[in-house]
Amino acid sequence: MCRQSATVCLVKSPTRQHRVIGPLAGRLRALADPRYRRGKRHPFVAVLLIACSAVVTGARSFVAISEWAAEAPQDVLARLGARTATDLSVRVPPSGATIRRVVKDTCPGGLADLLGHDPAGTDTLALDGKSARGSRHGTTPAAHLLAAMTGTGMTVTQLRVPEKTNEITCFAALLDPFDLQGVTVTGDALHTQREHARFLVDVKKAHYAFTMKRNQKNLYEQLRTLPWEQAAAKFYDRTTGHGRKETRVVQALTVTDLGVDFPHAAQAVRHRTDTKTGKQSRETVYVITDLTSRQASPERIATILRAHWVIENRLHFVRDTAFREDASKIRTGHSPENMATLRSFAINQLRDAGHTNIAAGLRTTALRPYERPLALPGLN
Repeated sequence: MCRQSATVCLVKSPTRQHRVIGPLAGRLRALADPRYRRGKRHPFVAVLLIACSAVVTGARSFVAISEWAAEAPQDVLARLGARTATDLSVRVPPSGATIRRVVKDTCPGGLADLLGHDPAGTDTLALDGKSARGSRHGTTPAAHLLAAMTGTGMTVTQLRVPEKTNEITCFAALLDPFDLQGVTVTGDALHTQREHARFLVDVKKAHYAFTMKRNQKNLYEQLRTLPWEQAAAKFYDRTTGHGRKETRVVQALTVTDLGVDFPHAAQAVRHRTDTKTGKQSRETVYVITDLTSRQASPERIATILRAHWVIENRLHFVRDTAFREDASKIRTGHSPENMATLRSFAINQLRDAGHTNIAAGLRTTALRPYERPLALPGLN
């Protein structure tokens, strides 16, 4: 069953083997073809592979994808599985309308899982949401997408948050298919929920590090009034750059015997940042985690907190600047979330190939648009 609807969208259950083992074409066969049987001419997997390849070269729209397909050489279309026509076995690319229809109707949850990175064994996993602003249409709000990314900058999966609800309702559904044993999941203050903590520790055998703000007044007050003067475990970090000086102080305090009312809470953390530009400012953030002092020193906690911002800097910002996601007017069906998944897949492939600058990676790939995309690990 799809995690976003009541329809069956996967031929097979998306196990870890379906997500990480074998060529991409084989993994995509686990998805159900959403089209009716009558009138189908182009193989479902071939259309998706063409879309993946075109987006890796920088295609931002269905028109750009169809133009890439129309100019593709015969050997490229053959490798991607395009259909043959005439007695001469000429490969025929799908039209723009066919590409649009397939992407619009394909299961978004299954596609995101099968194109994403496997999080098993990673150190941290950050969750954060982003709205595709250009997908707003009339009274229909913009698609809001909750994504998960490893601390190394590899996108795992994403889900579209249903209308009239928020990210909280999608937290467990987003993470449920994955092996998270030993992984530390980070989230902003919205996800500092007791149910989320129990789900991660009791069900997924994972850890959590959640930010605490004033939206949970009682718990925030408990953390703020802890005896921080007794915290012997501290970590200092000073950085200078971009015309400012920042001093970060991370203090960790064991709270198992201090009456903090939160499931499995082992440590509370106070993260204080002093920033000096023309004037000096101070920001204090509280974090609660189930990691004990033996599992996570203040220095490691500082690393975990920095890793949470990777998803903002290396996914959401990159998709908007390199692919102009917020300006995209793609809005029908599952198109907004599936196009976002294709962009995340392209970012993963470029990072896996050693590109640290995604915009530069897209330009490099576009110089040989029918050679370099298929040389990437996910498409060869």
